[in-house]
Amino acid sequence: MGAPKCDSPEEEIKRWLNHIALICLSEEFQNLKRELESLYVKSNVDNVRLIAFQDALYAFLAQQQDDDRGYQSRGC
Repeated sequence: MGAPKCDSPEEEIKRWLNHIALICLSEEFQNLKRELESLYVKSNVDNVRLIAFQDALYAFLAQQQDDDRGYQSRGC
């Protein structure tokens, strides 16, 4: 997703939105979000659901970016 493309800005935004939607609907994302919510409730964090969602999404996007870098560095 991070590689430059020749798409219009609207197409790029649509692609990112579709990608994020697929992440958010995945079982792995939902499990991580629930786990973070549980931890944050115990830690008395404000806005538990929102913060857990943001942190889970950030973790998935960061992991994918790391995976993409690893893939590119192998010359594939």
